[in-house]
Amino acid sequence: MTTITIALPDDRLLKLKEMASRFGVMPEELVRVSIEELLTRPEEAFERAVDYVLNKNAELYQRLA
Repeated sequence: MTTITIALPDDRLLKLKEMASRFGVMPEELVRVSIEELLTRPEEAFERAVDYVLNKNAELYQRLA
């Protein structure tokens, strides 16, 4: 297993600690579980969201190009 270190602003760290406390877990565990959820989320849902945004803003992107 590999360890990753990240920097968080103080206000975000405080919020992370508060959320972890509500769930009864350590902040590190909450982060790990959140990353697992992100990585196992179906790519299809992400692709649908990207397609929606690109289609919705297609005219704007054309004008900016």
